[in-house]
Amino acid sequence: MQKIMKYAMLLVAIGAMALPMAVMADEAAAEPTISQEMFTVNNTWMMVATFLVFIMHLGFAMVETGLTRAKNSVNILFKNTAIPAIGLLTYTLIGFVLMYPGEWIVEGVIPKITSLGLSLPEGGNTSAYNEGYTYWTDFLFQGMFAATAATIVSGAVAGRIKLGPFLIFSTVYVALVYPFVGSWVWGGGWLAEKNFHDFAGSTLVHSVGGWGALAGIILLGPRIGKYVNGKVKAIMGHNMPLLTIGVFLLWLGWFGFNGGSVLSADPGAVSYVLVTTSLAAAAGIMGSMCCSWIVQKQPDLTMVLNGCLAGLVGITAGADVVSIKAAIIIGLICGAIAVISVMVFDRIKLDDPVGATTVHLVCGILGTLFVGVFSKDYSIGVQALGVLAYGAVCFPAAFIIFLVLKLTVGIRVSKEEELKGLDLGEHGMEAYHGFQFFTNV
Repeated sequence: MQKIMKYAMLLVAIGAMALPMAVMADEAAAEPTISQEMFTVNNTWMMVATFLVFIMHLGFAMVETGLTRAKNSVNILFKNTAIPAIGLLTYTLIGFVLMYPGEWIVEGVIPKITSLGLSLPEGGNTSAYNEGYTYWTDFLFQGMFAATAATIVSGAVAGRIKLGPFLIFSTVYVALVYPFVGSWVWGGGWLAEKNFHDFAGSTLVHSVGGWGALAGIILLGPRIGKYVNGKVKAIMGHNMPLLTIGVFLLWLGWFGFNGGSVLSADPGAVSYVLVTTSLAAAAGIMGSMCCSWIVQKQPDLTMVLNGCLAGLVGITAGADVVSIKAAIIIGLICGAIAVISVMVFDRIKLDDPVGATTVHLVCGILGTLFVGVFSKDYSIGVQALGVLAYGAVCFPAAFIIFLVLKLTVGIRVSKEEELKGLDLGEHGMEAYHGFQFFTNV
């Protein structure tokens, strides 16, 4: 009996020792793989990247204002003020949950909306959202991307579109089309399963906006005086300093656009992405400069600045996976193609005052395809499939939205209003009140 009692006491003692060890093992398994300090660093970098993407909206406003006529400046600034507001509010209501659905109506293709608005993770602990950053940081960073798609359309239709219909288009396009197709890749949809790679949005953001821009300029038609007697007449932008400031603001913002897309503050990954991004921008400038000088016989500042943006859009899809040499090649090609593309669009009488279709659509497509060319981990066939899939949905969707607006409320201002300027016609104010222009700007 005494032996039995001894064995029992020994088992109890062993159990008492094992219990806390088991609890400790469970707690260790439940602990995150990164420290609280690293979580804070990651979250802080993601917020800084969000601020940088936000400032890109000012860059877009300056580019569009500088490249268009003075009499439309207030209209351009108004649209670029309204678009971030529309983007954030619609992304709050439906865009975020549509882009990152978790559940699907058709697996990987049609996302299921389980609720409207933002929903905190279970228990309301935003820090438990993932190991990199909080729920709120993720929402705000992605929301800034959403607003960018509509901003791209704004410049392409500048100088002749009614304000109200444009804002309606932006609302529908950003609320529904952008997050719907975005779910195919960033939401874990069918293209993600096929290993389609678009690091920061050459296709998911820039070509989505570019397809919308193309649909808009087709249905709107060219500005009055742009094509006369079969010839292309240049309508110069009124403020080159504003244009230049805008491009450099966009380049600055791209450090957050691409650098933030690492989705952590990993020093090696972030610094590498910033290097490839900057080299592509620099090469884009050189590529467009050489091409412009050869083709136009003079170096064109507007072409060179758009070449910088072309290089940035081109590298956005593969900034994390292509080599340094490839980043430079991508920038050079996109910069040179940007010059040719602008001329081709003019030849086929598609009037795009800021070259949005060239920079964001053409170079967005090129950049996406270059991932398959310069990275052995990705197939150019799958990259091409993604490009085609986005075009097959985004262009018809944008065309239908614009067409419905054209057939109902109309999308183009009157001839009188266009000649007078949208600032007075749509807003009843001038950007340069009291300043007398001696040319038709």
